[in-house]
Amino acid sequence: MRPAGGADPVGLPDRRSSGGGSVRPAEAAGRPAPDRDSAGPAVPAPRAGATAGGQGPGAGTAAGTAAGPHAGPDAAAHLPGPRRAGSAGGAGGAGGAAVGCAPPAPFEVTRATLWAIASTEPSPDGIRLVQDVRWSKRLVLLRGVLDAAPPGEAQSHWALLEEAERQHPGAVRDVLLYPSTGVWAEETLRRLHDPDGPPADLGHLGALAVAAALRAGIPFKTTLRPVHGRIALPTLGLLRPPRPGPFTAGERSWDPGDPVVLPLHTLPGGRAVLDDLDPYRAPGREGSVRPARRLTPKGHKRWDTQWAGALTLLERYDTARAGEIGALLRSVVPLAGGSRSAGATLPAAAGSVLVRGQAPPALAATLVHEVQHGKLGALTDVLPLHTADRSHRYWAPWRSDPRPLEGLLHGAYAHLALAGYWQRAALYGARAAWAGHARCRAQVAAVLPLLGQEPQLTRAGVEFVAGMVAAEQAMDDLPPPGDQHATARRALDRERRAWCAAHPELAAHAPG
Repeated sequence: MRPAGGADPVGLPDRRSSGGGSVRPAEAAGRPAPDRDSAGPAVPAPRAGATAGGQGPGAGTAAGTAAGPHAGPDAAAHLPGPRRAGSAGGAGGAGGAAVGCAPPAPFEVTRATLWAIASTEPSPDGIRLVQDVRWSKRLVLLRGVLDAAPPGEAQSHWALLEEAERQHPGAVRDVLLYPSTGVWAEETLRRLHDPDGPPADLGHLGALAVAAALRAGIPFKTTLRPVHGRIALPTLGLLRPPRPGPFTAGERSWDPGDPVVLPLHTLPGGRAVLDDLDPYRAPGREGSVRPARRLTPKGHKRWDTQWAGALTLLERYDTARAGEIGALLRSVVPLAGGSRSAGATLPAAAGSVLVRGQAPPALAATLVHEVQHGKLGALTDVLPLHTADRSHRYWAPWRSDPRPLEGLLHGAYAHLALAGYWQRAALYGARAAWAGHARCRAQVAAVLPLLGQEPQLTRAGVEFVAGMVAAEQAMDDLPPPGDQHATARRALDRERRAWCAAHPELAAHAPG
């Protein structure tokens, strides 16, 4: 990706050059997805070259670094290519070392940006950081898939992606950043490194290339192999070839009026789509988070109504958060009936939320909540905030079960945003908004002292929690009428005592 102004490429650049190509790899190390207060299985993912080393920010200094500096969303993609045999420099892969390898250019998380993100309030720098971290991390995943894939078909598919990039880099970026692409890339990378597991779906790389080529409007011809009679094209939808066996795709293969084509349903008011088609729209199919099957036209119309109503409320009550949701959310995946959660954010599917159908006021609040998980997940990909393990020991007022520190931090962060959103909604006269604000604020205020005293926070984590505390205390400027704060605190104290009675061995992690 080349930032505006001709700066050096970001992350994993194009392999093309007069000397046969150069690759600047971001370092990747697998790690489990955080165990946080958003339902879903833990999915390993590479970290995008984080080098913070647990060091926090000082005034005006970088809080942390990771592969790839900031660049705007319209910057060229500059895709990674397969490592070449016999090349020199950099870390070697199966096919040899990277050519012309240079140290990855760093992200910089300044103290101002860290505090802006900690407040949960949208900011241009915070949104840009999240977008760029997601892009860098996605390129790291694709680098890993290309390096581990056997030579042959994967390289030919990548060549088509590169051709599409030359003509329309924005289309390629959108396809590769699409949330389901991340789910596929993580699953494929795991499978490529597990010789005893199921085979990797490398054919889906061809579907990515076809989707990008169709979006770029270039002439092409390539062969794809349908899975269960279907070919999923990220950002577009599904192709259902009329005959079994290999399918030859070309520039005329996608016609939304053709009965073999099932386009994704675009939600009103933005670029987000309702994805009930892509087989990789959610990692796994087990547990409490299951995507719904394909909806009927009546189901799509119901979602349009709920979505439009939620956007109207967001734009009325909190224009900045409405803009942030529009910038960071690319797809919405309906949850299957019977799902216990109103919404979920899964690390592998960055830019997507899984959401249960609900009335517009509840849907608006769910979107505010879930987008915070995505923001904090991107930040912690490049800047560790703590060194705790995943032991479940902490009281989280919004859950009945003990939580790990990661989950407590994520939950407090999301509820801090909800407290701010409900406060603004209350000022516009939204029904029951003051009560929602008082409860969310009481929940956050109950755990912030515990987080602030946690010895396993990094220096950056200490700064981050301090920023959350400042944001929570600033809400004093617009208190709710009557004794709603006191009522919420009393109810919360009863819940805390009941939790301690149920978990006496963990009472020290639920101070009153």
